[in-house]
Amino acid sequence: MTSPKPKSSTQNLKKSIPAPARRKPAFRSAYTKAELEEIFRRFSIQRPEPKGELEHVNPFTLVVAVALSAQATDAGVNKATRALFKVADTPQKMLELGEEKVRDYIKTIGLYRNKAKNVIALSRMLVDDFGGEVPKTREELVRLPGVGRKTANVVMSMAFGIPTIAVDTHIFRIGNRIRLAPGKTPDEVEEKLEKVIPKHYLYHAHHWLILHGRYCCKARRPECERCVIADICKSPEKSCDVPAPLVELPPQMIGAAD
Repeated sequence: MTSPKPKSSTQNLKKSIPAPARRKPAFRSAYTKAELEEIFRRFSIQRPEPKGELEHVNPFTLVVAVALSAQATDAGVNKATRALFKVADTPQKMLELGEEKVRDYIKTIGLYRNKAKNVIALSRMLVDDFGGEVPKTREELVRLPGVGRKTANVVMSMAFGIPTIAVDTHIFRIGNRIRLAPGKTPDEVEEKLEKVIPKHYLYHAHHWLILHGRYCCKARRPECERCVIADICKSPEKSCDVPAPLVELPPQMIGAAD
C-alpha cells in the first residue's frame, strides 16, 4: 500500500490564504448626466417651490406630524393634529397634556395608541436631553422614540434646510419603477439617489419625487400621459413617450387628500 503523496508547500499556502472579498459593483445609473439634469430641471419648472404636505408650526410639531404619518396619509394626520397643535405645540405642553389626551386627539390615525406613547416619550427626551429643542443632526434625531431615518431626514430638510432624501413609499416606488435609483431597501435607494441627483437640485428633490409619485406616477397605474418626463423615463411600465406640457402647476393645497 502506497503512502499518500505529501502536499507541497505551495498547496498548503494556497489553502491558508483566504479568497479575496468580492467587491460590490459600482452603481451605474440608467440615465446619463444630461438626462438626470433635464429630469430635475423639468420638475423645478413644474413645481418651483415644492412643499411638504404635513401641517406644522415649528420643528417640534413637524417631528410629531412625521412620526404620526407612518402608515397614514398626510391628510388624515393633518385632520388629527390641527386641534392637537393648538393646545400642545412644544414638548413641555405635550407632556402636560398627557398620553391619554394625546390618544383622544389622534385616535383617527392608525396605530394611535403606540404613537401616543411615542409622542410623549419623544417629548420627554427633548425636554430632558435637548433642553426642549429639536436637534439638527440625524444621529440625535433617530434617538427620539418613534423617529427613524426617514423621519429624521424629513425634519432635517423641512425644519433646518439641510438637503436630504427621505425615502417614503412614493420615492421607493419611483426609484425602482423608473430605474432612477433601484434598490431593495429604502437606505439603498437613498444612497443611490444622493449619487445621481444633480447637487444643485438636491434640496427640493425629495419633495419633487414624493409629489410626482403621489399625483402622477401613482402606485396602481402611472399616469404617463400627465408626466413631464415621459420621453426620458426608462420604466418598462410606461405607456406614453410624449411628455406632458411643461407648465408651472397651481400652488399646492396643503392638506388635500392623497
